[in-house]
Amino acid sequence: MSQKIPATVVTGFLGAGKTTLIRHMLQNAQGKRIALIINEFGDLGVDGDILKGCGVETCTDDDIMELSNGCICCTVADDFIPTMQKLLDRPNRPDHIVIETSGLALPQPLVRAFNWPEISTRVTVDGVITVVDGKAVTEGRFAHNVAAVDAQRALDENLDHETPLSELFDDQIACADMIVVNKSDLLTTAEVETLIAQLKSDSRSGVQVVKAAHGALPIDVLLGQGIGAETDLDARHEVHHHHHHDDHEDDDHDDHHHHDHGHDEFESFVVTRTEIADPAAFARQVADVIRAHDILRLKGFAAVAGKPMRLTLQAVGPRVDTYFDRPIAADEARETRLVVIGETGLDRAAITAALCA
Repeated sequence: MSQKIPATVVTGFLGAGKTTLIRHMLQNAQGKRIALIINEFGDLGVDGDILKGCGVETCTDDDIMELSNGCICCTVADDFIPTMQKLLDRPNRPDHIVIETSGLALPQPLVRAFNWPEISTRVTVDGVITVVDGKAVTEGRFAHNVAAVDAQRALDENLDHETPLSELFDDQIACADMIVVNKSDLLTTAEVETLIAQLKSDSRSGVQVVKAAHGALPIDVLLGQGIGAETDLDARHEVHHHHHHDDHEDDDHDDHHHHDHGHDEFESFVVTRTEIADPAAFARQVADVIRAHDILRLKGFAAVAGKPMRLTLQAVGPRVDTYFDRPIAADEARETRLVVIGETGLDRAAITAALCA
């Protein structure tokens, strides 16, 4: 099977809430098999234990791999590539790979490592998600505990210890495809809006900034798994309206409600259109629509005129990734189906028109 496995890089300083975000994601994985690569420093290997204790059937111990020898960008050849190969060679390959990095090393070398020939045909960068501590940044710090971040940095001899934290923070923002403002529940609405506006202006055009409390965001917002995604989302779409049901609902509804807590701010819908002519031009068109309409994620499949293969397309913020994954079956419609995900209030008519243009 030639389907590439999408990989998401999660970065941010110690204490921003990366582990909490990832744990919430694993607990709400909807049966997706997610493998984790955790980039640890010195003796701070506690995240692995926290995550291993999450006791979720989609996340077994062998789905978590630690890169133990320091800065990920300095150890790409010796450590990261072999770790990735091990994951990709397993008989039960993961549906998605999540890589948690410390925020002290630049994400760019890691993203470039996906072009290494050993793995480039088998895995694709889904996106870089930067988690920021909304409370700390609003108060003029970059981390809740700056001393702890500096202590973490001192443990790694590979790092440039001269770089001020403010520059590392700027790098995280510059490299992000999506920025998650965590701990937003500790801020006033005005503070959150000010911070989001500031981060949007400091990041690349098309990067979306979303707020979260306790790292709780829907998996469809965080990860762009293309695996049956369009059917998965259609099925879940009604979740957004569950408040309006009658009170006498079955008990498992309450459980469902609990899992979707805080997810009502997001919506998704499907756009179907005819074949496209030129994948590169269509990717540019998609990127323009994302920027114009503040779309968080867009994913799906396209039929390309004259091509027997199906084109997979997934986008997070301004990053649009396309590749041909498999032949279109004889009984399949030669059409293009895209799932659009964003914060509630998307202009569906305008987005549909723009994608079908």
